[in-house]
Amino acid sequence: MTLKVLIVDENPADRQRLSEVVRQSFDGIHAIHEVGDLRSARRQIGIMSSDSRSDTQTPFDLIVVDQTLPDGNATDWVSELAAYPATKVIAGTQADDAVIFPALKQGADGYLLKDDQFEVLVHEMRNISAGQPALSPAISKRLLSFFRTHMGLVEAYSDASALPNAPRAASSGSSTNSPVVEDLLDCERLTPRETEVLTYMSKGFTIKEIANLMCIRWFTVNDHIKSIYKKLNVSSRAEAAVLATKYGLV
Repeated sequence: MTLKVLIVDENPADRQRLSEVVRQSFDGIHAIHEVGDLRSARRQIGIMSSDSRSDTQTPFDLIVVDQTLPDGNATDWVSELAAYPATKVIAGTQADDAVIFPALKQGADGYLLKDDQFEVLVHEMRNISAGQPALSPAISKRLLSFFRTHMGLVEAYSDASALPNAPRAASSGSSTNSPVVEDLLDCERLTPRETEVLTYMSKGFTIKEIANLMCIRWFTVNDHIKSIYKKLNVSSRAEAAVLATKYGLV
């Protein structure tokens, strides 16, 4: 795989670090271009304004852009690039719902936190090759937190027909919940630590790596995993990962 990459970040040190993350994440890098603002980035990809687009240059395969730039923000630019064929990853410093969800909604293919450890950034960036989103563990946790909040709403309405915008039960009078609702009602809630462990597990980290990332002992991680298996009614890492993916936890 040969990649042409664009790094957009005002801070030269951050640009250099992100470039090194990309080099360590992929083989066959053709070129990495670094710029410090959106004006220069638009020039690089041949977009001079939102109303006048040209693609005279070879398209970039991957664009990594800082969330906040001196002449705009990544979320708006990602929306502007909706038709551009590159994978678009935002690199920011805030794990804030008000920033994360709009960015992903506008078409970002991933959201990384620049303060994460270098090896974590590399691991998440490599997910792109597997067709998965590049998401920092803390971002995955925010998505999971959003999911858990809505899970609480599901528990408040044991009848799926009582959920807002849910389809009404058939007129025969039978009350049935959707399979996902039934699964959620049967699933015991995970603790924040268990949630974090599950996030790392589903992304392929080993027990030792999880322990190092969370600054806890490996046998503590093992205890969390046992509890996760029990609560999710699974018996393997693979089954836990499948459930996590099915419910959008990672």
